Amino acid sequence: MEVGSVMFGKYDENKKLIPAAHELVRLAIPRRVYTQSHIDYTIETFDDILELRHQPRGLRIVYEPPMLRHFTARFERL
Repeated sequence: MEVGSVMFGKYDENKKLIPAAHELVRLAIPRRVYTQSHIDYTIETFDDILELRHQPRGLRIVYEPPMLRHFTARFERL
C-alpha cells in the first residue's frame, strides 16, 4: 500500500503536484497463509529492487478520481 504523494500529495493553484513529506510503502503479510518459500522470494525481490534503485524510473498519474485517488488512480511509465 502506498502512503505518500499518491495518497497525500496536493496540487497548487497552477495544478503542479506538491509531493508528500514522505514516500512509504506498507507490506502486510498475513500469518498462516504463506510458506517460508514465499517469504524468501519476497526478500529476493527486495534485493533485486535495491540493485535497480539508481536506474531512472517513475510513473505518471493519467487518471484520478476527485476523492480517494490512491484507491483507483491509473498510471503510466515515464
